[in-house]
Amino acid sequence: MKVFQKGFNYSQDGPGNRLVFHLQGCNMRCPWCANPEGFERDGVLMTDERWLSPQLCPHGAAEGTGLNRALCKDCTGKECISHKSKGIYASCQDLAPKDVIEEALSAQMMYYDGGGVTFTGGECTLQFDELQTVLQTLKERGIHTAIESNGTHPGLQKLFPFVDCLILDCKLIDGEKHREILGISNELILRNIRRAAETHPCVHVRVPLVGGVNNGEKEIKELLAFFRSLPRDHTSFEVLKYHEYGKNKWRQCGLDYKMDEKAKVTAEEVRAFWQRIKDAGLQYRRT
Repeated sequence: MKVFQKGFNYSQDGPGNRLVFHLQGCNMRCPWCANPEGFERDGVLMTDERWLSPQLCPHGAAEGTGLNRALCKDCTGKECISHKSKGIYASCQDLAPKDVIEEALSAQMMYYDGGGVTFTGGECTLQFDELQTVLQTLKERGIHTAIESNGTHPGLQKLFPFVDCLILDCKLIDGEKHREILGISNELILRNIRRAAETHPCVHVRVPLVGGVNNGEKEIKELLAFFRSLPRDHTSFEVLKYHEYGKNKWRQCGLDYKMDEKAKVTAEEVRAFWQRIKDAGLQYRRT
């Protein structure tokens, strides 16, 4: 399994204190993503300009405060990362599923307040077979499991028996706008959210509220209409405020962060949206 980040977090990635594994690779391109290093399935070279120097690359790709990534593309030696430098480093590491399981089991004493293990991304379901193996084993060993997913995998329902808490993103209902901004269709996403609400005992749907994307009255009404159409007994909702915490990482990955001041939303906008969710008779849960 390719993992680009791991560590403990409390309540934001499922209930209680949790060991969270960020799996490499994503099939969506949210322009506000806080973890752009997770985009590419095979990982990406990241840089820290404070430690970057020309000596780190024998092929001359280290230039000023960044990399000439056209040269990196055809490089097979990857001598730059063999130095274990803070200046140039790989975004992810390879871990065998058995090692992920062993680490998760060894940390059981840390899963207080109903905690456990969460797999997120990137998009964790892109490593589907390995993910299913690990989830099934942890479930059998009595570990509380959760995944955070964009809901695009056609086989998502196969994971339901091994996932105690299913966290799904829902960004837009308009399919054309979804494809234009995020790069893929949302048809399967909406279908998977509905399947989850109908059959899974714990579903949490999150909406990242982003200015100019989904904070307009039309978009909010469409989201509310979809949410009201879902079974409610085991489904909760949450609105997340746009932030730019990952902005610096876009530069470290050699990418352009194109979000601007228009993307920012106010706390009042967020509160107004979640109040409308509550007023619709839906369960709102803050994490």
